[in-house]
Amino acid sequence: MSTHIANVVVHIDENLSSEEIHSMEKEISMEGGVYSACVHERTPHLMVVDYDPMETRSLSLLRNVQSHGLHAELIGF
Repeated sequence: MSTHIANVVVHIDENLSSEEIHSMEKEISMEGGVYSACVHERTPHLMVVDYDPMETRSLSLLRNVQSHGLHAELIGF
């Protein structure tokens, strides 16, 4: 396991159902270099993604979310 760990918060503008959120978490988590992607039930617009910056980039994670027709932006980038 790499010792390089970063995280980013992705703000998703749309109101997604619980099923849609879990599906998005699963898809992002399966992207190369991603350790986890989590959305808390109290903040369904915010997804925290832990990843290896040597394997993927935050903009790649954002583009993955946007590729589903969602409007999203990085917070704290």
